[in-house]
Amino acid sequence: MLRLMTRRSVLRSGAASAAAAQADTRPNVLFLMLDQFRVDALGANSKLPFRTPNLDRLANSGANFSHMFVQSPVCVPSRVSHFTGRYPHSHKNRVNYTPCDPREVFLQRRLRDAGYTTGSVGKLHYYPATAEHARSTGWDEVRLDDGVGHTDRFSDYVKWRNANDPRRDVPYLGTAPGGKNPFRGAIDYEFTPTAWTGRETRTMLRRFASSARPFFLYSSFFKPHAPHTVPVPYDSMFDGVEFPLPESTTREQVERLPLPLQKLILRGKPRPAVDRERLQWIWRSYAAGVAMVDREIGLILDELRGAGKWDNTIVVLSSDHGDQLMEHGFEGKNAFFESSVRIPFFLHWPARIAAARYDHLVETLDLVPTLLDLCRLPTPANVQGRSLAPLLLGRAYRPRDAVFSENVIPEVITSGSLDMAYEQGKGIAGIRHPDAKMTRTKDWKLNYYPGYEGELYDLRNDPGETRNVRRDRPEVVREMKDRTLDWMITADEPDQIAPRWLL
Repeated sequence: MLRLMTRRSVLRSGAASAAAAQADTRPNVLFLMLDQFRVDALGANSKLPFRTPNLDRLANSGANFSHMFVQSPVCVPSRVSHFTGRYPHSHKNRVNYTPCDPREVFLQRRLRDAGYTTGSVGKLHYYPATAEHARSTGWDEVRLDDGVGHTDRFSDYVKWRNANDPRRDVPYLGTAPGGKNPFRGAIDYEFTPTAWTGRETRTMLRRFASSARPFFLYSSFFKPHAPHTVPVPYDSMFDGVEFPLPESTTREQVERLPLPLQKLILRGKPRPAVDRERLQWIWRSYAAGVAMVDREIGLILDELRGAGKWDNTIVVLSSDHGDQLMEHGFEGKNAFFESSVRIPFFLHWPARIAAARYDHLVETLDLVPTLLDLCRLPTPANVQGRSLAPLLLGRAYRPRDAVFSENVIPEVITSGSLDMAYEQGKGIAGIRHPDAKMTRTKDWKLNYYPGYEGELYDLRNDPGETRNVRRDRPEVVREMKDRTLDWMITADEPDQIAPRWLL
């Protein structure tokens, strides 16, 4: 009897040891994405009256990067760069509502192939906008809502709201009379896309956290993207708050910009100048949209703590681009001004990453190699980003001396009403070569438009980018053009070498 019990205990001990040996200690990843989130809309990084207490705590206790730049100031190309670690001219997804090359490998597939459970909630902005297509890129679970009318038939949010909201016939982005705010939302907060994205993220997180496998969960909010409708009580959250508004821009000022940029700003019904009171409400409602997302993210982080996954989860916060909010005479993005290309970005991992603020120049395509590095996975040769893990973990790190962005200017595909056709041999709206490039160093920014005069900004003395000094500093223009050329030539080097020659 004694021998039998001893043998059983040995077997149990061996099984326990084997299970412990098989336990996966790699970190989980929770990626929080906002849409059109300006760098100065994060309270931790700004003197403006934004209210982001949950994001501030996360930023102040992790690695907070003050100079993160997107690789394209438009949704889809930027998001694809986030997930492939490659520049738009390399992954070839240059404008919205176009399919990505199926040969491109996204981060979720790399992590899923390595044993991670992968899930996405909210705005993916893939094309076609179906859950089936999204799963083909590497997601195990998908809950979709792109927030764009023509994709509503694929939206899990719209289906949920139709089944649950007694006022389902009221447009979810519609406005309602009452109160001071002209952007007062027509539906109740609990039925908004923001509340739905937060709720679905918490549900998926709870399920993922109950598994022994590590997880990669992407939670992508539509806000603070326009339209700036915000429901009660957020519609009055900033009543009486005076945001320092951008200076009014005249049409004459816009017409002094390079022609491609003029075409972008003046398309449709141009509004270089907006009524100041209405613009104040745009800023207040934008800030209220940010506050809505901050609330939901706070609840998601509470769920992460409650699930016991806080210490071993890397939390990423990023945005696909910023928002001009009438700086330089237009709303939205698409240009290379700082308010469009520079975004808030931080990484939080209590187990490994110390709280610090970094002023290094970094690019969103650095995210893929950084996460692969932190998750102890190899980075493929064609990934063009540079891992930030050495910097975060106190190892040798070679900082960038320049960052790059690119876009089709003027934009081809918008939400429909402002679309511009590309005609082979003629370009877009008379712009023969609409492929524009930005090169930015610590002190200078060159925006290059082939065939047209570009822009050179002295960022040290003119951080608002109000004075184009291109004609005054030809030696700087030459140096920055050389940087642009070197980047374009070298970015795809591994792709040009036959695999058998790659080590």
